[in-house]
Amino acid sequence: MLVMVQLYRPFLSGVYSVSAGLFRFGQGLPWREDGAGESHVFAFGNDYERVMASKVNSHRRALHEYAGEAGLTPELRAQIITFTAQTLARDSGGFISWDGFVLRNTQLGWAARLEPRWGGVEVVERCSAPLAHLVAEVHPIGALDFLGLNVPEDLAVVARNASRDWLAAVHVLSPQHWNPLDKLGRDFVAVHEPVAGSEPMNRTAPRLVEAVISRGPFVRFAWGVSMGDRLDHHPNAPADQDRGEATRFDPDGAFLRVERQTLSGFPDAGGALFTIRPFTYPLREAVGGSGYARQLAAALRSMTPAQVQYKGLSVIGADLLTWLDQQA
Repeated sequence: MLVMVQLYRPFLSGVYSVSAGLFRFGQGLPWREDGAGESHVFAFGNDYERVMASKVNSHRRALHEYAGEAGLTPELRAQIITFTAQTLARDSGGFISWDGFVLRNTQLGWAARLEPRWGGVEVVERCSAPLAHLVAEVHPIGALDFLGLNVPEDLAVVARNASRDWLAAVHVLSPQHWNPLDKLGRDFVAVHEPVAGSEPMNRTAPRLVEAVISRGPFVRFAWGVSMGDRLDHHPNAPADQDRGEATRFDPDGAFLRVERQTLSGFPDAGGALFTIRPFTYPLREAVGGSGYARQLAAALRSMTPAQVQYKGLSVIGADLLTWLDQQA
């Protein structure tokens, strides 16, 4: 049985920040009221069906707009695929298994034999399962694609050699208003340059990349407010109520979107796995406790005008803050 999803409130710091914000696995998160840390890579929960249905829809619409590789070495690919398969089995609570050759998912009702070094996949079995209908007509094109279709997280691979770092692979089916292929093959600075307020973080890029590859694993969080709970906001996806010209703030249609991100390094292969797990919570639920609305308002007010625009809050921001002040 899948557990309830964790309600993360990183805004409880009262400040919006674009810093790296890396926490080692097991290290306490200062904004969590229980002060607990985390040590799992993949976060399964009772929203699994909804998240996987969204990923399958993106996959079916245009996989080539969400996934690709650029200079991914066989050595790094093999370590990423093997680690991901092993860790999926560990973190899933038992419904995903891996025997070193075949990954099996008893919720989705399929299994595949993976070839880690060259990224091959052979779907060898489909069977009756609670969510088998979601993937009944899905045909994975490779091992990384198959793994990404079993886990709520999006996947990205960072690579580094003696002269540079770059984004070597993406399988991002739930992007939040960005195009994964725009980032493919680019270095850390180029990937993060569009992010408003990223300049101080980018100045430390060499040290950050070194830490990610050699000193992890780490977890970090990003957050924002969206008008709607759709997970896929690829620029080419069909438009919805979030960030449109007619978008207006409605507390009953607003959601806190949190991305839980993990970074696991493979220094021997010169790279790291970056995962992105999106969560959407109704805004009323997210601020439904003592002081939560006040702290979210404070964090929003700490944003620069460029950050307000980047996070898509230019139109709804004033009404959102008025509502939060009323709740506080």
